[in-house]
Amino acid sequence: MNRELTKILKTVYENTGIDVLLYASDGSFIASATGRTFFRPVKLSFDTVFTDTESHRTHFKLYYKTDRLFGEIEGDGAVAANYAYMLSNLIENMAAREGNLSKEEYAKRILLGDCSGADVHKFKIKYAVPELPFYVLAVRSGQKIAEVLNISAQYVTNGVDFAVKIGERECVIVKFIEDDGEYQSSADFAFFLANSMYEELGLRVEIGVGGTFRRFEDACVSYQQAATALRMSSVFGSKGNVHTYREFILIKMLEDIPEGKLGDYLSVLLDKEAKELLRDEEMVNTAEEFLENSLNVSETSRNLFMHRNTLMYRLDKIERVMGLNLRKFSDAVTFRIITILFKLVK
Repeated sequence: MNRELTKILKTVYENTGIDVLLYASDGSFIASATGRTFFRPVKLSFDTVFTDTESHRTHFKLYYKTDRLFGEIEGDGAVAANYAYMLSNLIENMAAREGNLSKEEYAKRILLGDCSGADVHKFKIKYAVPELPFYVLAVRSGQKIAEVLNISAQYVTNGVDFAVKIGERECVIVKFIEDDGEYQSSADFAFFLANSMYEELGLRVEIGVGGTFRRFEDACVSYQQAATALRMSSVFGSKGNVHTYREFILIKMLEDIPEGKLGDYLSVLLDKEAKELLRDEEMVNTAEEFLENSLNVSETSRNLFMHRNTLMYRLDKIERVMGLNLRKFSDAVTFRIITILFKLVK
C-alpha cells in the first residue's frame, strides 16, 4: 500500500508542488512525496478538514480503497483548507484509478458518508441502482460475522438489494421496496432475518432499522439511523433483538440538547433522594416493566414473578420520592423522560 500511495503523492507533488503527508487511522506515518515526515501528534477527531494554527498545518480525511487515512499539508489559512478539500478528492480519485473499488468497498464508503454526490451517482449508474424506496438494516453480532453476512446475502437475491460488511461485528443490508414485496414493513423483514440467523446459525443478532428513503443519496442517513438504533438499544437496555430508529426518536431529540442544559432540567426535576432512587437498578427496572405492560399491575407482577403487594410498594415509593404516580399516564410519561435524561447525563 505504501508504494502505491507514494507513487500517487509524487504525482500530486509534480502537478501541484504540494507535499502531502499521509497517516493511518491510528496516527502512524505512512508516506509522503519527498520522504519528509512530520512527527507532531496528529489530531484525528475532526469532521473533514482541521486547521492547526499552532503548528501552521492543515489536516484532512480521505479514503484509500476501504482504509480511512489522514492527510497533512503546510499552511493554516482558508487557502490551505481549500487545498485540503481539493487534495482529498484528487488523491481518492487517483487511488480509485490505481485500483478499482469493488461494489462492496464502494457501497461501504457511501453508507459511511464518505462519498460525494457525484460518486454516489456513478455508483447508481455502474450498478443499476433502481429508483425505488429503500431502507438500511445494521446487523450486529458478537461472532461469526462472515457467516452472518453469508446468510444475509441469501435474502438479497433479487439483483438490487445488497449486503456489506462494515466492521468486525457488523454488516449492513440495503433493502429496496418492490410493489410485490412479501414483507409488510422494514421491521417485519428485520424480525424474519433475526429469526433466520438464530435457526440457521444459532446466533442471536441485534438489528437496527433505519428510515425509508426514496433517494439513494440518503443511504448514509438511513444507515446512521440504523446504527443509532443499535447504540440506543444498548445504552437503554431495550428488550428484543430488533430496534427501529422511530422507537428512539424522542431519546435522539433529547440527546441533541447540550448536556449542560439537560443537567439544568434534571436539577429542577430531581432532588438528592430522587437521584438515589434512579440509581437503584431493581427499582427502575420494575418501573420500566410496569410502563412496558401498559400500566397493568397484574401483567407486570406475572412477568416479574413478583407479588402484587411488592409491586405496589415500589410504585408507592416512587410516588413518595419523586411525586409521580405511575398509574397515571401523564406521570408515567414524565417518569420515562426523566429516566432518559438521567441516563444521558450520567
